[in-house]
Amino acid sequence: MDIGPILSTLRRHKITAMLLIVEMALTCAIVCNAVFLISQRLERMHIPSGVAEHQLVMVQVANIGIQPDAKARTQADLDALRRIPGVKQATLASQVPFTNSSSNTSIRLTPTQKLATVNATQYMGEDLIDTLGAQLIAGRRFRADEYLDYDAVVHNLDLVRNHTPSVIITKALAERLWPGESGLGKQFYFAGVGVRVVGVVKALIRPSLSLGDAAAHWSMVFPMRMSSDNANRYLLRTDPKDRDRVMAAAGKVLRQLDPNRIVLAKKTLDQLRADFFRNDRAMTATLLGVIVALLTVTALGIIGLASFWVAQRRRTIGVRRALGATRAHILRYFQTENFLLASIGIALGMVLAWGINLFLMQHYELPHLPWTYLPIGALALWLIGQLAVLGPALRASRVPPVVATRSV
Repeated sequence: MDIGPILSTLRRHKITAMLLIVEMALTCAIVCNAVFLISQRLERMHIPSGVAEHQLVMVQVANIGIQPDAKARTQADLDALRRIPGVKQATLASQVPFTNSSSNTSIRLTPTQKLATVNATQYMGEDLIDTLGAQLIAGRRFRADEYLDYDAVVHNLDLVRNHTPSVIITKALAERLWPGESGLGKQFYFAGVGVRVVGVVKALIRPSLSLGDAAAHWSMVFPMRMSSDNANRYLLRTDPKDRDRVMAAAGKVLRQLDPNRIVLAKKTLDQLRADFFRNDRAMTATLLGVIVALLTVTALGIIGLASFWVAQRRRTIGVRRALGATRAHILRYFQTENFLLASIGIALGMVLAWGINLFLMQHYELPHLPWTYLPIGALALWLIGQLAVLGPALRASRVPPVVATRSV
């Protein structure tokens, strides 16, 4: 189709055409970035944890007052919890995945290194690897003689300074510290203490995440026995079908051992994950609502503008029909006109989308917008534009030639 008449008509309606172009540009820019943000949230919400999520139960307690026999009381708690029917493993953990409370430390590859190589999460707890169900892919688990009491270490760092303690790290952390190597047998330093890697697990998520966090699995596990003075989260591993029963029994057992103790929370790890990502789900729903609203407003704007132009051009359309233009010609005219306006708006929108993404990268630490989102957004807007203009275009194609003979 010759677009010369279309461009000539658009030049006579510059303001209206510009408004539609601006609307399409803003919609394209916002939709592309919103879809990208949604994909980031979905990726974050489905991040693998590296643990047996469907088998884990957490019971969080709070003791009242100072416990002089904390070590013995903790052992009594664990013995009682392990006797609950269905419990496979139990431990008192320094921290638990998806609790948004993380203990981290800086790692150096040499004792004289000034700047840390990486910052990683430190998990502690007896038999923590087996309780979590983390998959060991290299090396070994901790031996019984490698475990130290956390309280004793805190009050006497020479216990670890005089020898090289063991540590188990994740595959992601090993790759970060020693690219291309497993890390098994390697040594690194934190707080002036040298530790040696005796095992590597496939994955173990950090308790606290940030959007786009490439360090989500930079974690390590130390052979430390925790007590109720320095940790308050008991982890129990059981079959998924037994979780509710075990969770109720665990709370009852702990209260029986100490009636003055307060059970703060009893949750499965699935519930902890759902709570952890509640804001992400809300943000995803909000962004979806914004996208739907923008596309709806854009479609209505196209319909309104096209209807206005059809009403204004009825006599012109009638003249064209009288000169031999078919209904298909009129329909194609309005579809082409809208396609040209949408194309200009989408081209500007792509540039604007890129600019918005650069702003978000600088201020909110988001990754770069992949270029694939731009043509996908363009195709979506072209499709919506053509569908929106279809109704007014069909009405225009039904204008009879006799309209050309009527006086204005």
